[in-house]
Amino acid sequence: MSLLQLRTFVEVYRQRSLSSAARVLGLTQPAVSQHIAALEAAIGKPLFERHARGVEPTATASELAASLGDRLETAEAALAQVRARSPDLTGMVRIMGHGDFMAELVVPRLLPLLQSGMRVRLVTGDREDIRSALLSNECDLAVSAYPLIDRRLRSELVHEEKLHAVAAPQVAARLCAAPDLADALEHEPVLAYDFEQQLVDEWLTTNRLARGPLQAAMIGQDLRSLRRLLARGFGWSTLPDYLCREQLASGELVEIPAPVACPTNRYYLVWSPAALREPRVAVARKALRALLETLG
Repeated sequence: MSLLQLRTFVEVYRQRSLSSAARVLGLTQPAVSQHIAALEAAIGKPLFERHARGVEPTATASELAASLGDRLETAEAALAQVRARSPDLTGMVRIMGHGDFMAELVVPRLLPLLQSGMRVRLVTGDREDIRSALLSNECDLAVSAYPLIDRRLRSELVHEEKLHAVAAPQVAARLCAAPDLADALEHEPVLAYDFEQQLVDEWLTTNRLARGPLQAAMIGQDLRSLRRLLARGFGWSTLPDYLCREQLASGELVEIPAPVACPTNRYYLVWSPAALREPRVAVARKALRALLETLG
């Protein structure tokens, strides 16, 4: 019973498909079938029931998966770290995330990785872009402002930022002077990250100001574009601390006081367990985790 056979089993268990597991592992489908057959022969019981659309794990497979837990991934990550101690970290690591977060906080701290000889490719995308790219092996690591609930991926909380409602001084003064803040916010143009307006809605809900759904005057997935419009005196929005700290200090933007509290915006490092078999990806994940956890 080899490590490679166990890795194949875990991937088939996650994917519920021999062909999908083969694609993730970089193996042929016959090789994956042979690994599973070898494990079934060693255990003496079938692990999967074959169907036209894939496979379903047996009770034995579920028991084996539960016994393994994260130990296989831990072992593979440790092996990758040992291999990565050699000076050869050549190759490219593909990192995906929200454009503003990557540009403002991640890129300035990538210098040590670049100086080590690693090449980095940055790609921007939202939650679904990230999930799709990780599962299809189009990126190696990702930073997401939203947790990704998918049994085929792993994620960990690495950074938190307070979320502020902000506007230009004249707009903020008008909103704060209104007898009913909720009504004033409802009738002022709002700038949002996406159609679902999670950031705006989270701030309104936390502060008990939520009423009906708001119609965004502009939707933009790079929050720096919203910040520029706000500074020009148009509308209001919610921004994480790192994107408005300097503007609030200079007076370019003014915070709309939160009646209850400023909610917390969380950031997650996300990866596919299979990607950690590459030493450079394991090293990059460790470095990214360290730099994101120490952000001020």
